[in-house]
Amino acid sequence: MRDTGVPARVLDVGAGTGRDAAALAARGYRCVAAEPTAELRAHGERIHGTRTVDWVDDALPELPLHRHPGRFDAVFATAVWMHLNEAERIGSMARTAALLVPEGRFFLTLRHGPVPEGRRMFDVSAAETVLLGRTYGLRVVHRSERADLHGREGVRWTRLVLASG
Repeated sequence: MRDTGVPARVLDVGAGTGRDAAALAARGYRCVAAEPTAELRAHGERIHGTRTVDWVDDALPELPLHRHPGRFDAVFATAVWMHLNEAERIGSMARTAALLVPEGRFFLTLRHGPVPEGRRMFDVSAAETVLLGRTYGLRVVHRSERADLHGREGVRWTRLVLASG
């Protein structure tokens, strides 16, 4: 992230209980955690507090962020993208690209493999995501693959970092 002397602004979309946002805030970043599920958001506020992370009830694809105008140095979507259908992914990429400062970074993880019973998930490839990012002016600066850390059969993950400008 760029060095301006001011702590970078970070948006954690689908923040869950705020593990990533809290870790980034502990390193001095100004973090907004967008989590639409009230129970997860409340738990995150309890365990991490609200002094270092600003919690909002918000979600992709619209993500209006009424209380947080402006752009972000980084946007994280950890284990979020595969929960969006194709139309939602298109709108989400457009919105995310618009939220990034020049040379800002969009960090994504994509889950591949069998869908757990009762879950809303879609098969989303890294290639599709990269192409969609290009449509909105984002370029790939990192791509890696890894096995599932929980050892789930047939599950693997792709990490992508897309940059604006």
